Amino acid sequence: EVQLQASGGGLVQAGGSLRLSCQTSGFTFDDYAIAWFRVAPGKEREGVSCISNSLRSTWYSDSVKSRFSVSSDNAKNTVYLQMNSLKPEDTGVYYCAAARWIVGGLWDLAREYDAWGQGTQVTVSS
Repeated sequence: EVQLQASGGGLVQAGGSLRLSCQTSGFTFDDYAIAWFRVAPGKEREGVSCISNSLRSTWYSDSVKSRFSVSSDNAKNTVYLQMNSLKPEDTGVYYCAAARWIVGGLWDLAREYDAWGQGTQVTVSS
């Protein structure tokens, strides 16, 4: 059974940093793309970033590019999202999700993902 568990959220001041972790189990880590999505208050779910080891690719939304960095630790089956220069508009619940097959141009579509973890709250104060 594919399982994902997100952690690392918290309260931080604008300009600060957080690192989210997505611990995975139940599947061959390298075979899946792992993405981060977020849901901000009053807004729709938004794809933030994605990493695919099989495609040797990473993707970012325009809103986080140059501030966020996604990486993976294959030995720990864990994906990380390093978030720097945080802004109040980065506030939201962050989810990680896994997709067996991903096309680069569709990485930010929630329907492409087969399994989801529970969310972790990120709050950025101004």
